[in-house]
Amino acid sequence: MSACGDDESRPRYTFQHLPQKNFPSLESRESRDRLVKWSMDARITAQAFSFDQNFKGYQSEDFLMAFFNHPDVNSNLKLLSASGQWTVLNTTVNKVEVKNILCTKVSMSFFDRLYGEGVVRENGYIVKCLDECFDEMLIADELRKVLLLEDSDHYDLFSQSDREEFLFCLFKHLCLGGSLCQYEDNLDPYLETTKALYKDLVSVQKDPETKELNIISTVFKVSAHDAHGLCYPSSRSHQQTFAYLIVSPFKRHVYVLYHSFGTSLFCN
Repeated sequence: MSACGDDESRPRYTFQHLPQKNFPSLESRESRDRLVKWSMDARITAQAFSFDQNFKGYQSEDFLMAFFNHPDVNSNLKLLSASGQWTVLNTTVNKVEVKNILCTKVSMSFFDRLYGEGVVRENGYIVKCLDECFDEMLIADELRKVLLLEDSDHYDLFSQSDREEFLFCLFKHLCLGGSLCQYEDNLDPYLETTKALYKDLVSVQKDPETKELNIISTVFKVSAHDAHGLCYPSSRSHQQTFAYLIVSPFKRHVYVLYHSFGTSLFCN
């Protein structure tokens, strides 16, 4: 995690909100029904912005500071207030914490290792376990143990680098859901929604020689501070409160995926 502060010498970027951009993975009837069940529907959003200069990875900190403080971003970037109302950033950001997220996976076979290992049965049904609570979330099956508990018998199915992949991050967030999440008995809805969301957010390019697909997007997990402290994605930290910025350098688009975890009624 790196942090960047204000720098008068940084290049000037111009950003423009693109409200017409659709994200079917969050907006389709089937997806909305699932997100309602997972207690995420009213607390998750995706937005698109364009930018006017070439994006260079080594300039990412300048780029992100310019992004958060550009007027068209500042007045349109959505977040949930402490009272649960949608509002916009509307503040001067003086520090951005940035974590670079790996984004290399192009196949859902990445999750095949979950089957037949005491986590998910071959028919897709998730193995149940005794209930316990972790970070305000209910753990009622072996899948959530794999996602959350390092002492799980199956935690090492995914290495640390696997867990830092954007595809894994999306899957984990959807599986854990919101504070009133009704968990799925079968893995398929999680995989289907993860795949659709990943395709909506990530840009790929085919290698002309190998014909293989390569991801060309750069992904950042971000949090922003103003004069009063942490202000985005929320003033309260939680692993299910997140904001990812996905930069597509050829399209010159930035996609923002945001979710705010509500107050839990499960574990007090």
